[in-house]
Amino acid sequence: MALLGLSGALGTLIGIVALICAIWVIYDVWANNKKLNDTAKIIWTVFAVISSILTAIVYYFIGRK
Repeated sequence: MALLGLSGALGTLIGIVALICAIWVIYDVWANNKKLNDTAKIIWTVFAVISSILTAIVYYFIGRK
């Protein structure tokens, strides 16, 4: 039973981190990254919604110039 509680807490933590990552990428793309055209912004937004943590890592190293 204790293992289930830990798993639930870990899942919640990962979910919160994923939500924060998605919000950060979407905000940074639309508010701060003026060099991207609208098509690229839409693509980054879609990827942020689908795979938020991975997209945040990739965006940090590649998309944020």
